[in-house]
Amino acid sequence: MANILIVYSTVDGHTREICLRLQSVMEREHHQVSLLAINESADANLSQFDAIVIGASIRYGKHRPELVDFINRNEQLLERKFSALFSVNVVARKEGKNRPETNPYMQKLLRNISWKPKHLAVFAGKIDYPRYRFFDRLMIRFIMWVTNGPTERNAVVDFTDWQQVEEFGLRLSGLSEK
Repeated sequence: MANILIVYSTVDGHTREICLRLQSVMEREHHQVSLLAINESADANLSQFDAIVIGASIRYGKHRPELVDFINRNEQLLERKFSALFSVNVVARKEGKNRPETNPYMQKLLRNISWKPKHLAVFAGKIDYPRYRFFDRLMIRFIMWVTNGPTERNAVVDFTDWQQVEEFGLRLSGLSEK
């Protein structure tokens, strides 16, 4: 049994939903799993955990600045621990952009940090127009129009492959370097 921390950065809450699923999978495998929002992580004692998993969403093509700050601030510890990183973005709904090595947002993030996570994943996100503020709804609908995604004003579309999330959770539960 390992003591695992999942730190997440989310804008609309979907990344947290993915973290909750990962937590459930890993707890079924007899691990103790804690969740922590990245904006609440400043005082966390990360050294008490055997493994650290970081999940982050993007908005307008960027991961949130506090994600990079957290990684840079804790890089040495992350390098010593069993670690993983996953990104949640709607572009991952497309074949050829749904793997860490082909997802442009994951690749951009990896170029901007020096930490080398032992495990990587990319999950397709969710469009939830009714929850967005006016400006976000307008911008995201435009982006979806340009990329042939859903643009219906009241659309709620979850592109997440939940089986892929479960498999990632099982892989992390093995706590190995493979």
